[in-house]
Amino acid sequence: MTNRSPRRIFVHRLELMASVGIFEVEKRYEQRILVSVDLDVIDDYDGISDRLDSVLDYGLIIEAARAIVAQRHFNLIETLAERVAEACLADGRVSWVRVAIEKPDIVPDCSAVGIAIERRRSAI
Repeated sequence: MTNRSPRRIFVHRLELMASVGIFEVEKRYEQRILVSVDLDVIDDYDGISDRLDSVLDYGLIIEAARAIVAQRHFNLIETLAERVAEACLADGRVSWVRVAIEKPDIVPDCSAVGIAIERRRSAI
């Protein structure tokens, strides 16, 4: 039995240290960010196999986010979110992605500030 309906895979609030921000202090010191990714995945998983190679491993999403954050300084978390979304959509099984990035330590009166973007695979 092949199930071609989307399955939602998610990684929520992955805590990373990042060089991100436009202010001089943000360029000198890394800061804590929280990265959340939701994906709609369409594949040929049959609901029976119980094998990791039959599905999209969320560990790959975590590795990609870590690698992108470690690459360089990002002035904007929007740019960082776009790079994470692009990496997710590079996997042909991913039809839709939502990336949220939070900065929890920036505004004292808020638990976090941040952004969220949604991207869909372009029809070719």
